Amino acid sequence: MRANAVKDYLIKKGIQQDRLSSEGKGELQPIDSNENEEGRKNNRRTEFIIIEE
Repeated sequence: MRANAVKDYLIKKGIQQDRLSSEGKGELQPIDSNENEEGRKNNRRTEFIIIEE
């Protein structure tokens, strides 16, 4: 899953694991249609919320 891959990458770059969580929503909450390649590309995304410094 893309969300876990991004989380693993950030951990390898030095972010503490307990500061991260991941949740895949692409199939459940698409932002665009999956009827064409452009829409599918828009749905392959990773969003971040920074909650503390």
